[in-house]
Amino acid sequence: MFTLTSLNLNGIRSATNKGLEPWLAKARPDCICVQEVKAQQADIAGRFEQLAGLTGHFHFAQKKGYSGVAVYTRQEPSDVVIGFGAPEFDAEGRYVELRFDTPQRKLSVISCYFPSGSSGEERQLAKYRFLDLFYPYLTKLKKKRELVICGDINIAHKEIDLRNWKSNQKNSGFLPEERAWMTRFLDEAKMVDVYRQLHPETTGEAYTWWSNRGQAYANNVGWRLDYHLATPGLAATAKRASIYKDEKFSDHAPLTIEYDYKL
Repeated sequence: MFTLTSLNLNGIRSATNKGLEPWLAKARPDCICVQEVKAQQADIAGRFEQLAGLTGHFHFAQKKGYSGVAVYTRQEPSDVVIGFGAPEFDAEGRYVELRFDTPQRKLSVISCYFPSGSSGEERQLAKYRFLDLFYPYLTKLKKKRELVICGDINIAHKEIDLRNWKSNQKNSGFLPEERAWMTRFLDEAKMVDVYRQLHPETTGEAYTWWSNRGQAYANNVGWRLDYHLATPGLAATAKRASIYKDEKFSDHAPLTIEYDYKL
């Protein structure tokens, strides 16, 4: 089995202080895709190059303490791709792709952090620009290789993907345009929402993010913002999905999927 986890860290130093490494040592994923590292190379050096025996490959934001993604892996990749060729968003540290290629097959494991538009109209417009650029990039890439995008997508696709969908219809993360992009990505680009493939009707247990305001976590007023989006061939091998909530490393929970696939 190939065990793959995705987690928005909300800061690598914060998450490790809250027990991330012992959990990783126990869970033993083959790869973990992380977002919002919120660190620079100097912060990583001598401390975070490895976590629980996994080696990290990073894409840092130019702005300190902001964004940043990584993939930690047990097996050495054949290639690492940093950024997806969009200068505005590559400067924000949002995309790292590890390639595991053999003569028989080509596989990409991607950690991606989609922009949030919740801070205002300017960032919402940036989010739309990101979606417009990311769609053709991924549709082109998937013609050449199997791939899975793991990350904080910052979109709850359907009504069952958040607790209070009626009151959030005008809020970033559940806007009609964002949800339509996700539908197009799944239907026209023929990508698979792997968690939903395995659990098509799960509601509250599917949430992966909770606001820090009020008692959102205690009352499970959550959103499903973290995904594995895979090509159909890889998605067909998915056997089990789990969202770990026994400990809280971040405002997001780790989403792990086991694939009957050998790296």
